Amino acid sequence: MNLSKRALAGLILVVLLAGVVVVTRQVFTAPYPGLNDFMSRWEGARSYWVEGLNPYGEAASLNIQRRIYGRPAVEGEDPGYFAYPFYTVFVVWPLVYLPYDWASAVWLALLASALVAALLLQLDLAGWKPRPAWLAFLILGTLLVYYPARGLLLGQPGLLVYLLQALVLWALARRRDRLAGVALAVSTFKPQMGFLIVPLLLVWGLVGRRWRFLGAFAVMMGGLLLASLALLPSWLTDWLAQLQLYPTYTALGSPVWIITRYYLGLDAWAELLAAAALVAWMLWAWYWMLRYSESWLWTAALTLTVTHLIAPRTATPHYVVFTLPLVVVLRTLIKQGGRWGAVWALVCLLALLIIPWVHFLATVEGEFEHPTVYLPPPFLTLLALGTTRKWWSAGSE
Repeated sequence: MNLSKRALAGLILVVLLAGVVVVTRQVFTAPYPGLNDFMSRWEGARSYWVEGLNPYGEAASLNIQRRIYGRPAVEGEDPGYFAYPFYTVFVVWPLVYLPYDWASAVWLALLASALVAALLLQLDLAGWKPRPAWLAFLILGTLLVYYPARGLLLGQPGLLVYLLQALVLWALARRRDRLAGVALAVSTFKPQMGFLIVPLLLVWGLVGRRWRFLGAFAVMMGGLLLASLALLPSWLTDWLAQLQLYPTYTALGSPVWIITRYYLGLDAWAELLAAAALVAWMLWAWYWMLRYSESWLWTAALTLTVTHLIAPRTATPHYVVFTLPLVVVLRTLIKQGGRWGAVWALVCLLALLIIPWVHFLATVEGEFEHPTVYLPPPFLTLLALGTTRKWWSAGSE
């Protein structure tokens, strides 16, 4: 594609996104203000940039609560703390000067675009160019399946982290190492989604002598941390103090916690033992990847799966990170399974579109998801990874 065609395509895309933002604001965010997961970050950042408040302080927290409830939060309600690393204010900064209805409309359009972009990157990673009908169905699915759809309704920043992680893997596969390093550093603004994949990729880069990747990560991460310390020297201790309050207003832990502690009623040792078994399998995969340069993409997918099985707290919108294993399974069924393979792929997609919504609606308790909603995706993904490793060689590896 020459420069003029790229410019025209870019202009069309900008016009389409602007139209989406206007329609979203008129139909959704103006009459029904919400996206509370975004609101806490937006108001915390706005309180800092506009009012000069510490986003972790009581005044900023009160601003957030008034946005959400119209009053201070009472006992038993989510206090809506900012609760993210300080450099999140840089991510949200361009939107804090807009009224919230416009800011949330832009954010919603950005998250929807992130879902589609992440899907396209992962299709390319898997070496799959689906036919137009399949591509349209996949795009529809990536927006309407329960987990990403819930993320959109909440304005969940984790969807942006998902795009950044997909971009990191794609850029590393295409040897665009500086892009990968920058994206990986920025993705850390939600640490619980990357606390295992970040060290894996950094060690992999070190073993593989991917100095541009490592250098770009170091420069970007260092810049974010130094800028944060310069603007708010106390941010690290303030952030950690808010994190310590997190268990006081959240009911559920990781999927491993839900099984061992919530359902089986076992002590912490059982949770730790189950988590240790998963980490041991993951570390074994790390060893083989680093020692023999095998299955790096499969190992990255396994690492992300273990992350969301053992993280102290996860959220169902984070389950969009399981898209890559799904893409690999669907690609293999369609390419190698003949007519029946395509039928089974279609059945899988329809089941994914319908069953989680039915599960949620049949079990929802007030405003809260039932604990069982957290369990099927990570464990089914773990099973798929354990039984389809050879399938991954048909893609980018």
